[in-house]
Amino acid sequence: MTELHKTRQDVQDAVPHHPGHVTPRKPKATRDAYGETLLELGKRRPDIVALDADLSGSTKTARFAREFPDRFFNMGVAEQDMIGTAAGLALAGKVPFASTFAVFETGRAWDQIRLAVCYSNTNVKLVATHGGVTVGEDGASHQALEDIALMRALPNMMVIVPADASETASAISAVADHKGPVYVRLGRAKVPYVMPDDYRFTPGKAFVFHIGKDATIIAAGIMVDIAKKAAEILSGEGIDTGVVNMSTIKPLDEETLLRVARTSALIVTAEEHSVIGGLGGSVCEFLSENHPVTVRRIGVRDTFGCSGTPDDLLKRYGMTAGDIVETVKNSG
Repeated sequence: MTELHKTRQDVQDAVPHHPGHVTPRKPKATRDAYGETLLELGKRRPDIVALDADLSGSTKTARFAREFPDRFFNMGVAEQDMIGTAAGLALAGKVPFASTFAVFETGRAWDQIRLAVCYSNTNVKLVATHGGVTVGEDGASHQALEDIALMRALPNMMVIVPADASETASAISAVADHKGPVYVRLGRAKVPYVMPDDYRFTPGKAFVFHIGKDATIIAAGIMVDIAKKAAEILSGEGIDTGVVNMSTIKPLDEETLLRVARTSALIVTAEEHSVIGGLGGSVCEFLSENHPVTVRRIGVRDTFGCSGTPDDLLKRYGMTAGDIVETVKNSG
């Protein structure tokens, strides 16, 4: 039997399920895990340096700054200068981690990222915090909803959106070893642990919790936890629903995506980002050319954010577990 002629059940039986064990822990912000991991990497690797645009207390690079003041550079409110300096440090043999809020890093300094980092293929690690609507009360000016699209469009750039603190720690360690530009998008709010205790992040590889016959939710970032809650509700109602953590949005794990498309009657993407140009766009682009299936996208629909609590904003923009449940039920 050729790969193209496999049935959905054949493919499903061949795909391992990874429910995994998750030790109960208090929710933790991915930005906190970044600060802790960067500090530990700095202790082991003298080539690692950090840059920030006057927001080190919020991005958590302040911990690195206190321990290694000679390897930390506060560039002030000058994000473009920060990116150019990071590229220069990379060319000098350092491994720079440049951090600020996602909306400033990807928007205000986009031209420098395009030319000094991606076109030049310099070994710069862009780790941005405060991505998505869960920035909360700071409102539209600080809620990056297009950053993944901006970074995904650039050649040579890898794009990663970790689901929780443990995946963030693993991803930052992997990013330090990767040669080339990387964009890591982190959040402000505390989020539950969802990844199994023995999980280790691998760039370009998705994590399959389960592939469902009726539907599979492909999620990234905080939406992985929400997707798992939705899948539990749907499965309890007899709708076999899977969840895949697609934390590397570029390069996309095409092999896993094809397995999902050949197994599930419906795919739902879930992201804390505009439905244009992010995870949903990436999935649809690939599948439309390789294995067309029905896809529904959960995310912000071509609008700006607004001020509010994280929970209220997720409800406002249709990004709750209940919204995913209704999407699956209404797509049959």
